[in-house]
Amino acid sequence: MIGEDGKQVGIVKTAQALAYAQERDLDLVEVAPDARPPVCRVLDYSKYKYEQAQKQKAARRHQQQITVREIKFRPKIAQNDYETKRGHVTRFLMNRDKVKITIMFRGREVTHPERGTALLDRLASELSEIAVIEQAPLQDGRNMTMLLAPSKAVLASDRDKPADGAGADHTGRAPEPSNGQRGGGEGSAEAVEASRGAVQATDDPDRRPHPARDAAA
Repeated sequence: MIGEDGKQVGIVKTAQALAYAQERDLDLVEVAPDARPPVCRVLDYSKYKYEQAQKQKAARRHQQQITVREIKFRPKIAQNDYETKRGHVTRFLMNRDKVKITIMFRGREVTHPERGTALLDRLASELSEIAVIEQAPLQDGRNMTMLLAPSKAVLASDRDKPADGAGADHTGRAPEPSNGQRGGGEGSAEAVEASRGAVQATDDPDRRPHPARDAAA
């Protein structure tokens, strides 16, 4: 048995160990049931469970889960597509994920690997404030890959803080209103008021359509 101060009391009978714990208003907890003889400890069990939960919580907080995302480019990618995919890469990095950039060559494009290298260098340069190159561009058959990781500034920032450009699309532009919301000026307000008036008129018993009354009129 181990006492409340962490020192060994010795080998005692179960009844004696229980009495020892009850005298101190503590609990007798079996910590090593497979040992011969079993090892018990005198402690405040509720406090012990709370401390264990706090330690596990702290361990999870300091444990960083790394996810590797992949974005694929073509050597002759259009500017709009490039900006959209760059937005995806930015979002992943701001979420503290690593991003694997893959350049896919087709046909005779594989004979010009410098185009893929130039594209990867351009992307890394434009994202240099939030990304670091963890793996330099590497050609593997018809694919060229590069691995980007979040920069120290991103890792040190508050994870709950929204990334720049939240609420905008991947090109940095704010989302346009749908057809039903576009141009919500005076015309839209008049339409709403007209619809409300139609509903109110229908709900009024004296103003509901009546075949006999309408014929008489």
